[in-house]
Amino acid sequence: MNAETEGSGTEATAMAEYKGILQRLLDNRPSGTRQRLAHALGKNRSFITQITNPSYAVPIPAPHIETIFEIAHFPPQERQAFLDAYDRAHPGRLQRAQSGRRIRTATLHVPDLGNEERNQRLDHMLSELAVQIAKIVEGGQ
Repeated sequence: MNAETEGSGTEATAMAEYKGILQRLLDNRPSGTRQRLAHALGKNRSFITQITNPSYAVPIPAPHIETIFEIAHFPPQERQAFLDAYDRAHPGRLQRAQSGRRIRTATLHVPDLGNEERNQRLDHMLSELAVQIAKIVEGGQ
């Protein structure tokens, strides 16, 4: 761990453990999985790097966990190991998040614009639009 790691040693170790599980799993997934995960969470790819790198003290927000499980196709054993480590790192956070509104993934079928950069810009724009609509529906901003 580096100087950015916060919390007790046990919590920091548990955070590094669950991030390591996610990092190893994503390393064995097809190319583009990290980008799909970033889009599904409405975040930049750098956020995915931060939440998967055990050296960073950025915790994974509990509301994102189900989406991560879905996109990364967590096998049951890894899912349980991840949840156990997450609960040790952030006691009670999972229960609070589960009592709130759940997030789900919706798939849109859009035309291929014939250009990878334009396709990525469209995907990002649609993802951001969905996040903003959800905030309005939930009474936020």
